[in-house]
Amino acid sequence: MTSLRRRKWILTAKWTVYFLLLMVAATLQTVPGFLVLGSMRPIFILPLCLAVATYEGEFAGALFGALGGLLWDFTSGRVSGLLALGLLVICFFVSILVQLYLRGNATNFVLVNAAACFLVVGVDFLFYYLMPGYVERALRFWSVALPTVVFTAALSPLALYAVRAVSNRLTVEE
Repeated sequence: MTSLRRRKWILTAKWTVYFLLLMVAATLQTVPGFLVLGSMRPIFILPLCLAVATYEGEFAGALFGALGGLLWDFTSGRVSGLLALGLLVICFFVSILVQLYLRGNATNFVLVNAAACFLVVGVDFLFYYLMPGYVERALRFWSVALPTVVFTAALSPLALYAVRAVSNRLTVEE
């Protein structure tokens, strides 16, 4: 049994560390030349938001996903709110999916992350490349979008292990 003051301190510390991890993920995602293979680069914000949704529940995960989406919108120069709304919905459903049907292991997380990343990258491709009518859309999808999904899914266990460490270390005893 912990005191109310200690419980508030632990929760504040946990969410501060999650926010700092989000800032690090956004920084790594936008640093020029960091982990760039050709014209693709990994997405770091999405796996972090999915990992937090997996460990913290649907409500907190959805809010953290919305915050991560707003930060991603801001750093990528996209329309504000599109990725925020998308990550809010995706994090909510991933949290429920993990709570009800899946184990929270790395293999399931990589597969769920790949599906979510494909959805986010596919919607981005639809609105910013396919609908405006860019030339060589199929080449861009095959050479940039799909390898980005694979690259992001391959690096996603790093976010899972970081969030797992924070969640296990800063847990409030009931």
